[in-house]
Amino acid sequence: MRLTSAVAITVAVVLVLSACAMKPTGNAPHYRVVRQIPIGGEGGWDYLTVDADARRVYVSHATEVDVVDEDSGKVIGTIPKTEGVHGIALAPDLHRGFISNGRTSTMTIFDLDSLRTLDEVKTSGERPDAILYDAATKRVFTFNAATKNTTVFDATTNTVLATLDLGGKPEFPQADGEGRVFVNIEDTSEIAVIDTKALRVERRWKLAPCEEPSGLAFDRVHHRLFSGCDNQVMAVSDTSAGRVVTTVPIGEGVDGNAFDDVRQLAFSANGESGTLTVVAERTPSRYEVLDNVATKRGARTMALDRKTGHVFVVTADFGPAPAPTADRPHPRPSVVPNTFVLIEIAPDR
Repeated sequence: MRLTSAVAITVAVVLVLSACAMKPTGNAPHYRVVRQIPIGGEGGWDYLTVDADARRVYVSHATEVDVVDEDSGKVIGTIPKTEGVHGIALAPDLHRGFISNGRTSTMTIFDLDSLRTLDEVKTSGERPDAILYDAATKRVFTFNAATKNTTVFDATTNTVLATLDLGGKPEFPQADGEGRVFVNIEDTSEIAVIDTKALRVERRWKLAPCEEPSGLAFDRVHHRLFSGCDNQVMAVSDTSAGRVVTTVPIGEGVDGNAFDDVRQLAFSANGESGTLTVVAERTPSRYEVLDNVATKRGARTMALDRKTGHVFVVTADFGPAPAPTADRPHPRPSVVPNTFVLIEIAPDR
């Protein structure tokens, strides 16, 4: 009888622990829109970046970067003459920021304190889109959509060090802090891995069933990448093994992802659906969708404040689309002037 009781107690404990581990939302925060910060103006947008230490949000906006103070919700400055701006990378150790300008195929360098433009340099490829600063090597990478390569700059001198062929159209990158950069390759549905010290593409892997990845986030502790895919899935990759571990359903029109290391949550900004998908990392191989928070149509890119856990997306109101042309057979809807807005989404704990 003592042995049977011991076995029964053991089984009961295992079942209780399993139930707690599988509890879907017990320890996860709930997210809601807490503020809409009007920016106004005209034109489109792309990436945004949060400086959690300085309490600033940098927002790409047509021909300038708008800088918003997180505490006051006010636009405190602009960085002008960034034609076709896409991305903003920050280098706090150098007191500099870097902006990719798609229309002019240039990179703008600015001072983080004064927001004053310090320099503008040509990229070695055409139509730079995403941009990344690698603190491990003090190098800046612009990811050039038209020429399917990356320009590597010395961030201290603003000079070109190399141009690397990526074998496809690059989208969003992530750095591991140890000398490697991972980047989505949209038209081949792959991850390419760049050795930032040797300046070479060292490997790549397919993201199937993911199609046309754009946004990318990184869990550095568990070596997991989160690719936002056009076919409404988030592909989770193991960077050590170089393979997809699983996929998670998301909304339509993703172009931005983020990962919260504190809460172990991945996010997907879905512009067509007008939602923010919140995904819990239960283990490095098991993920669960917790919520699809209503944002607003067009809110397809995002940034995370790593200190507060607040998420920021941007969008505007839309008017009718212009008539199709041979160059633009599927034109985007027009943006209603002075409706551009920064939306803040916060956890309840």
